Amino acid sequence: MTGVTLNGAIKRYGQTQVIHGIDLEIKDGEFCVFVGPSGCGKSTLLRMIAGLEETSEGQIHIGTRDVTHLDPAKRGVAMVFQTYALYPHMTVAENMGFGLRMNGVPKAEIEKKVQEASNILKLDQYLKRKPKALSGGQRQRVAIGRAIVRGPEVFLFDEPLSNLDAELRVEMRVEIARLHNEIGATMIYVTHDQVEAMTMADKIVVLRDGRIEQVGAPMDLYRDPDNKFVAGFIGSPAMNFLDCDIADGAAHHSALSTPIPLTNSVPADAKKVTVGIRPEHIEVDRNSDACSVDLTEALGGVSYVYLLAANGDKLIVEERDDHRSAMGEKIGISVRPDRAMMFDPETGLRLR
Repeated sequence: MTGVTLNGAIKRYGQTQVIHGIDLEIKDGEFCVFVGPSGCGKSTLLRMIAGLEETSEGQIHIGTRDVTHLDPAKRGVAMVFQTYALYPHMTVAENMGFGLRMNGVPKAEIEKKVQEASNILKLDQYLKRKPKALSGGQRQRVAIGRAIVRGPEVFLFDEPLSNLDAELRVEMRVEIARLHNEIGATMIYVTHDQVEAMTMADKIVVLRDGRIEQVGAPMDLYRDPDNKFVAGFIGSPAMNFLDCDIADGAAHHSALSTPIPLTNSVPADAKKVTVGIRPEHIEVDRNSDACSVDLTEALGGVSYVYLLAANGDKLIVEERDDHRSAMGEKIGISVRPDRAMMFDPETGLRLR
């Protein structure tokens, strides 16, 4: 197994540049997730590593090898796609071993590798079935098994769970995380779902418009985002942002029962600041009528309350006590100053 390094990686389509000088190190055995909104370049970057997209400038190394211009088959990677791409006329075992058979690997060795992959993925009882007799989750496990039997240095996953229903996505998240722990391979995983990123990754790479916004461990990005984009993208429900006026050393907003004291990082001459606060760090103030409850999502042990402030701003508050706010109710909010994050309202950068 080995790591992956990108140095100044650039991708152009004609005159249009879509990947802008990516520098990134993925260590041996890491589970790295590329996450970002549609069109941010995450799948393009993955395909550049796989060799399915040509790298316009820069270098890509897998281990000590410069693979920038190598054919995909020579890079030592295996890719699992969103679609299963299984041969319908072949059994599970035949699908898993097909690539090896095309490369002239002896039958006995193919059977051994297929059996080993089957044991890891709990597919033993399905080896003689054809894809039409399998569930979506089982088909995706076969596709992963097909990658495992090749013995790649790096596994690449391109949104492999997006075609599954919610329950199967959760099940397959666990399966892939367990697979990573069991075989210890370097894995790079693309998703637009930040919940997948948070629950599976050792390292998250947040992308926007073909550039890296921030790289770090899931909880590091959650607790210490560099900018408003990362703060709003990582976390579910998303972080609330309040555009506040500054007066008397505090941030003021119509929804707040008590102004939030400014941190030393806010410039002394600033007139406005954007305050970010997560739903679980807001407390409901029932002595205030600054906001109206637009909707309450009751999810059992927790509810999410959607509020509309007097100035039209929308907020989400998490409630866990016995009293749950009802639609149309008038309430206010208070925020613990140590949980509030300050952002520059013009650049979106974190004020530290």
